[in-house]
Amino acid sequence: MDAHNCYPYYEWWTDRIDRALSAGTPLAIEQDLLWYTDPHTGKSWSVLSHGAPATGAELTMDKYFFEKIRPIMGNALKDGNKSNWPLITLNLDLKSEEPDHLIAIWDLLSKYRDWITTAPREADESAMQPLDVKPLLVLTGESDNQAKIFEDRVPVGDRLLVFGAVRTNTQDPMAAPEVIEAGKPSNYRRWWNNPWGVVERGGQTKAGDWTPDDEKRLRSLVQYAHTQNLWIRFYTLDGATAAELSCRGWFRQYDFGTLAAAKLRWRAAAAAGVDYIASDQYEQLAAFLHQLAPTAHK
Repeated sequence: MDAHNCYPYYEWWTDRIDRALSAGTPLAIEQDLLWYTDPHTGKSWSVLSHGAPATGAELTMDKYFFEKIRPIMGNALKDGNKSNWPLITLNLDLKSEEPDHLIAIWDLLSKYRDWITTAPREADESAMQPLDVKPLLVLTGESDNQAKIFEDRVPVGDRLLVFGAVRTNTQDPMAAPEVIEAGKPSNYRRWWNNPWGVVERGGQTKAGDWTPDDEKRLRSLVQYAHTQNLWIRFYTLDGATAAELSCRGWFRQYDFGTLAAAKLRWRAAAAAGVDYIASDQYEQLAAFLHQLAPTAHK
């Protein structure tokens, strides 16, 4: 389960990370980050925000995310049972990419590097190196600006702390998998982030009945990703009422209209082997996946 937009909007929905963690591990948690500059002092820092403008009163990822998961990370490292690591995947959705912002994020990750899954930085970036798996995995976006800081700036022989996405060709969402995925995997680029519109044309709001052709399309995308040694994510699979969308701050463009329709896609995604199924309905999706766990990949 990938907890979409798992942070407060201003003073609202501050419990999102508690809701996500209550669903149990393994899980992914998405954090959206924006670089804020105080107009009076000129001081800048990274805040949790879906986009500009920010006020500076927003929580930081250090306080909201890292300190919240500290007990989980500590217990995992003490126990040393790596069979279910990483327990948590941190999915960074960067809403601004100022160099100072990216460096600040790197410095924050470095503070918690003992928790984080890493790989050695090599001169030949095309060759994926073995991961040193820890309880936390950090993923980020596909942009070259991020790669300059999170990969190029890392000396050869040091460790990569965060892994980028392959660049996606969105010109024809229904193209063959190898056409949609225009960027090649590498030691740094290890995952593929997809809107649902590459499975069902038009995405959630245009989806009709779930068909065998839809199933075939989904499986072809997952199989292609896995043959390329990529994790694959789809966002955001919701099935809520209009009232739920309004009062919980969820987005209509991600909604299939009913929970039953969303569950059909959750089941298909799990059966196909999707690595990260993003939703705003953390509890429902997590419970659904736990029920499917013994048979999901048969």
